[in-house]
Amino acid sequence: MRRYARKRGRTWQPPRLGRGHDSASGPRQSLRTRIAAWTSVSVVAVLVLAVLAAYVKYRVVWDSIGRVAVTDLGNRPPRYTSALNILVFGSDNRSKLTAQQRALLHTGNDTENSTDSIMIVHVSPGRRGVTIVNLPRDTMVPYYACPAGQGAGQSWSGQQASPGSFERINAVFNNGGPSCLWKTVEQQTRIRLDHFIELGLTSMVKVVNDLGGVNVCVPFAVDIPKSGLRLPAGERHIGGVQALAFWRTREDIGTGSDLQRIQRDQYLAAQVLQGVLHSGLLSSPARLLSVIGDAAAAMTTDTGFSQSDMLQLAESFRGLPARDVQFVTAPNVPYPANPNELSFAQPQAGGLFRAIAHDATLPSVSRTRHRAAAPPVLDAAPGAVRVQVLNGSGVSGVASRAAAALAGRGFVVTGTGDAASFGYTSSVIEYASATSQSQVNTLEKQLTSVTVRRDPSLAPGTIDLILGANFTALASHPATSHPAAKRVRSSAQAVGTLARSYGGTTGAASCKSDTAAFTGPNSPGG
Repeated sequence: MRRYARKRGRTWQPPRLGRGHDSASGPRQSLRTRIAAWTSVSVVAVLVLAVLAAYVKYRVVWDSIGRVAVTDLGNRPPRYTSALNILVFGSDNRSKLTAQQRALLHTGNDTENSTDSIMIVHVSPGRRGVTIVNLPRDTMVPYYACPAGQGAGQSWSGQQASPGSFERINAVFNNGGPSCLWKTVEQQTRIRLDHFIELGLTSMVKVVNDLGGVNVCVPFAVDIPKSGLRLPAGERHIGGVQALAFWRTREDIGTGSDLQRIQRDQYLAAQVLQGVLHSGLLSSPARLLSVIGDAAAAMTTDTGFSQSDMLQLAESFRGLPARDVQFVTAPNVPYPANPNELSFAQPQAGGLFRAIAHDATLPSVSRTRHRAAAPPVLDAAPGAVRVQVLNGSGVSGVASRAAAALAGRGFVVTGTGDAASFGYTSSVIEYASATSQSQVNTLEKQLTSVTVRRDPSLAPGTIDLILGANFTALASHPATSHPAAKRVRSSAQAVGTLARSYGGTTGAASCKSDTAAFTGPNSPGG
């Protein structure tokens, strides 16, 4: 491994271009029109060079990318548009890492090959925007029949279909390889996929180092031996090793949930994207070839992913403002059999997946014309409300049922559990600070009888719903006041607004916006 220690100071500055790359005229401008980009979370690129010497280097890069044939996809969903849908996932395979690399990256020696980051990268027709949908690793999915196979130095034993049985989605790849993960994602989302990109552990390290580092923000000092993440409080400029540690950190911070990890990673991805767009990388063929070369050795794609396909994907990011790249997490609820696992929340997840599959406006809901039946005013979109649901009554399963109902209305449930005691007669909403007032107002309207109480001793951003003995179900609202209906009722709300509707973020987000992704019992003051 190389270039782990590159430093550029605490604040980002565009790297200087090499000699001969600062002119926008003549042959160099023609060369730049063929440039493609790569980011550590979603984008891979191919640089097409006209001169033979450069082409030879490029062929070496191209040939270093692993290839796997995708087969046995079953009854596939139809293709509705010319959009490009890429399945991108991070593999934690340690088999190609040296002992020194494993120690440096704090990966351990686990021999399983799971996929802790799974995303659908959706490039809209006309390349007018990119939506990245995260599928949480703990989501339970059915066992689909997948044959045994091997490719790109990996092998998998396959699996049999098992009606009524479920597995975590991050285990699918280890059992059935990339074809099985592709098949599972298509069947669960009904989004037709075009290609896949598998990124190894070292790909992020190398690319972030090639970019000169990335900015991250942490609200408190962090020292987590398990992942190797060590950062002082505030905004910091970090290299590839710490960026990978940041990406992988989960159990020992905040709520310890994968959902919070995804939220933090979305902000990190936004910073990487901003670094790519502002660094001058897209205008420097020499630097870009170096980045691609570093990434390619830790990357695998399907055999059908041609050079022109990669160029088409990369070109989608050229000239695209960071705000037109959005990150969304698939709506989810606790899995009934195990609250530590997840299920896709319906109808919200289905609505998101259909919007991606069709690249169309979300379904409209007719408005009532009777003033007396007008819906209550919601102070915040449900997707912006992150709430922990606690059982304060002692009634078995009440927290899970309420969490599922809230997620069904678009709220982001960060977890469920028992309150400090079962002595609650009435339900209570506890929150930390006045900055959460609009979210609390929205949550309060979902309950028929609830007391709202501010508790400054709670971690910033905390909203807890403690269910009392009087709780039986969420409050009923007219159809037009249903939070999910509010989210989708505008006929002008297209796929480009999904991040706002589903509580996501965009590539233009500041890393200082991610404080809520660190709150919880595993953090200082939690």
